[in-house]
Amino acid sequence: MTLLAGIDIGGSKVLAVALDEAGTVVAQTRLASSGGPAGVVATAIEAVRALGARPGVELSEFRAVGVGVPGLVEPRSGAVSHAVNLGLVGTVDLGAMLGRHLGLPVVVENDVNAAALGAARVLDLDGRDLAYLSIGTGLAAGLVIGGRLRRGARGAAGEIGHIPVDPDGPVCACGQRGCLETLASGSALSSAWAARDGLSPAESLFAAATAGDPAAVAARDRFTDSLAAAVRLLVLTCDVETVVLGGGVTDVGSALLESVRDALARQSADSPFLASLELPQRVAMVAPGSAVAAVGAALAGREVLTAPGPRSPIGEPVVP
Repeated sequence: MTLLAGIDIGGSKVLAVALDEAGTVVAQTRLASSGGPAGVVATAIEAVRALGARPGVELSEFRAVGVGVPGLVEPRSGAVSHAVNLGLVGTVDLGAMLGRHLGLPVVVENDVNAAALGAARVLDLDGRDLAYLSIGTGLAAGLVIGGRLRRGARGAAGEIGHIPVDPDGPVCACGQRGCLETLASGSALSSAWAARDGLSPAESLFAAATAGDPAAVAARDRFTDSLAAAVRLLVLTCDVETVVLGGGVTDVGSALLESVRDALARQSADSPFLASLELPQRVAMVAPGSAVAAVGAALAGREVLTAPGPRSPIGEPVVP
């Protein structure tokens, strides 16, 4: 059996999957992540080893490894910058480091881009133009157009969270004022509604809104109206067939999807043009907990299956 390994490395956890030739997940594992170049490489090695220890899987069956990371990625070299959540300072040649120590061809991809590829596979949307809208600490989209990732000239395609929408709004972490991310992200939601009863802020907000709390209803509607604006931006600029909601906030479940669809329907009511685009029907959501970024990273790993590269035993001592 020929396998691809996909690893989604975040600031606190790592999700890894093994895909067979058909793109089916045959093994999965979850680990705590470690920071810094040596920590990231060691975590990747541990993830591949853990996959190889699963029943029916052998380390020798892996042919390539794809890795999704937060930050800007130079796709040809696998160099990563602005990955502060991983403790990577400056630009780090992560692809080359992983290739040396894993002894396999490696491709490194931005985690949101990887999730877009994974969502296309998981939701059976291969071949369709789609945007994966990641609603986490920030807000960003991965674009798959014509079956391929659209990264843009400088890797900034899909960074819609930093489109200013309110000149009088709060200052964004990027330095601009009133960015969409300040209204439609996990951070924005946490600022608007505190966590209660052991639930996340998003879960607390939606539970209170469902129970009829007027303040919660207003906060939920502001949040989902802003998410609907993000969906409109993606459809009106790229005309993608589907916008897939993903990221940590989607742990709320179907209530989020229905609220965004309702917001899109309201916003389209007075515009024959928007109504003709059928925006509510073009929104989907991955199931909470889906490892779409890891799946997409594995699929991205196919790009280097035929590329020449060094070979060494998996688990060679890590040298930063």
